[in-house]
This record gives sequence, structure tokens and C-alpha cells, in this order.
Amino acid sequence: MMRKKTVLLAAIAALTLSAFSAGCRKLEARDNLNKGVQAFKGAKYADAVEFFKTAIELDPEYPTARLYLATAYMSQYIPGAESPENLAFAKNALDNFELVLKDDPTNSTAVESIASLFYLQAQGTPKLEDKIERLGEAEKWYKRLTEVEPTRKEAWYSLGVIAWARWYPVWMEARTKAGMKPEAPGPLRDRKVREDLSDRYLGMINEGVKNLEKALELDNEYDDAMAYMNLLIRERADLADTQAAHDADIDSADNWMQKALETRKIKAERQPGASGISLE
Repeated sequence: MMRKKTVLLAAIAALTLSAFSAGCRKLEARDNLNKGVQAFKGAKYADAVEFFKTAIELDPEYPTARLYLATAYMSQYIPGAESPENLAFAKNALDNFELVLKDDPTNSTAVESIASLFYLQAQGTPKLEDKIERLGEAEKWYKRLTEVEPTRKEAWYSLGVIAWARWYPVWMEARTKAGMKPEAPGPLRDRKVREDLSDRYLGMINEGVKNLEKALELDNEYDDAMAYMNLLIRERADLADTQAAHDADIDSADNWMQKALETRKIKAERQPGASGISLE
């Protein structure tokens, strides 16, 4: 009986010690997280990475540390730089964001960060084919963001921007081949070219317009979305079958451009000190 009691007490002591040790590790992990956050705020991203990695080693089930680690890697990534170190920043960021999503598939911060990372990579890619491929990846993740968080206006806006980014080089190439300067009135002169481009891109352009409209439903003063509405509709006009349809798109684009300018003016007037009165 005495031996059983001794064994039981020893087991309880071991469990207590284990729980205490685990608790200490969690506290130490949080301390490293806090140090990492301070380093991150001071733009000391390499130091922040080491603190966040230590926090994860101490507490592997610490999603906040994993999210910060991924963000610290991404903050060091420079679009367009092809050095192995820079490419590693992007890969490490992506890998860690995906680990966050493995445990929490609806983590909107991780989803949006991956979308943004692919968009940044597209901006720094010189080859058009690679650029389009990465824009496609960004589009996929922004669509996922609209599913995870349908009221995130930036997701809908970004989808509109991506549609424009995919269409713009094609539009410019078509105008160049037709001997038309960007400011020359449209539509594109060759009917077969218009039909071919319409078959390939009009659906994408119209979807981009709808996504921008969704962003504006969520924020009717979203002037950046208005600006891209202007661009997409203005460039879509070149695919019109008739001059009347072309002119209608140009009029619509002009209205969006004017509305964007007016909205920016209204926002500027709301800023403290806009009336000339010092608030100091």
C-alpha cells in the first residue's frame, strides 16, 4: 500500500513538473514574441525572424508567432531582385503562411498576405509570361479572400486591378500593331483583331469591372476603385463593335475619372487643417 502511494506521489510530482516546465516554455515563447514584435516595429526584420523562430521552437503550437515569422520574411522580400537570399525570403514567407492556413484555413491575414506576395512577385517579373502566371496565382488567393471575408473591399478591388494588369499589356500591343497611339480614338481598326481579343479577354475585363463595383458597394468613396473603373472601361472601349458602343464606354470612363477626382478632393478637405486653421 505504501509503495503504491509512493508511486502515485512520484507520478503526480512528475506531471506537475512537466506542466510547470511547459508553462515556463510558453511564457518564454511569449517573451520572444514580444521581443520579435519590437524588432519588427523597428524594421529590424532579421532580428525579428530569430525571435519568432525561437518562440515557435519553445511553443510549436503558437500560430501568432508563425504568422509574424512569415510576415517578417515577406517584409524583407524585394520585388524583382533575383538573388538566392531574396528568393528565399519569398519562399520562407509562403511556406510559413501556408503552415498557418494548415491549422486555420480561414485565417484572412495569411490568405491576403499570400495573395499580396504573388502580386509583388508579378510586379518584379520582367517576362510577361511569368508575370501573367503570378498574377493568376494572386487572383486565385484574392478570390479565396473574398470567400473567407466577403466584406473585405480590398480583395474585390485587387481582383479588379489584376484584371487590368493582365489586359493592359495586351491592349497596348494591339494598339502598337495597329499604329495607334494610346491617346488615339478607338475602337481598334481591325475587326478580326477586335473579335479575337473580345473572345479571349472581354469576359475577364467585365469580371474585373464587376469586382470593382463590388468594392464600391462596400465603400462608395473608394476612389482608387473608381480610378481603375475608369481604366478598365476606357480600354474596354477599343473592343466595341460600333462607334456608339465605344463612345458610351468612353463617356462612362470619363464619369468615373471625374468622380474619382471629386472624391479625392472631398477626402482632402476633410483632413485636419484643410481649412487653413492650425490645430496645434
